[in-house]
Amino acid sequence: MRRGLLIAAAVLILDQVSKLAILDLMQPPRTIEVLPVFNIVLAFNRGVSFSMFAGHDDAPLLLSGVAVVLVAALLWWLRSAEHALTRVAIGLVVGGAVGNLIDRLRYGAVVDFLDVHWGGWHWPAFNVADSAITVGALLLMCDALFSRPQSR
Repeated sequence: MRRGLLIAAAVLILDQVSKLAILDLMQPPRTIEVLPVFNIVLAFNRGVSFSMFAGHDDAPLLLSGVAVVLVAALLWWLRSAEHALTRVAIGLVVGGAVGNLIDRLRYGAVVDFLDVHWGGWHWPAFNVADSAITVGALLLMCDALFSRPQSR
């Protein structure tokens, strides 16, 4: 369980430090071109992935409640996880979920700042926590699909 919690703590710290730096750097809000396909921006996501449910006034509170329940369930799972990949994946998801939860409670929205684009098409802005959640979820799927039943 320790490995998963250490990974969660590392993700949480990296996420919160990067968001504080962006909030400081991006005042007033602007776009910083880093590469022809990558910008640093300042965006506040009041919903979930791709800003779904962003128009609802109760969204931050409701999403925070869902995040607390999911983190609790993942921590329960982490206690009994035997496979190393599962522990790493859960740590990534928990760290990212707690990072975004802190934003929702602190700002009423998640701070996003990574903007990948091609031509006029922009992927929705995201952050370190979102990246950790995505990688963790992919690792959980790979573990479920490709690990042997006796090793799970």
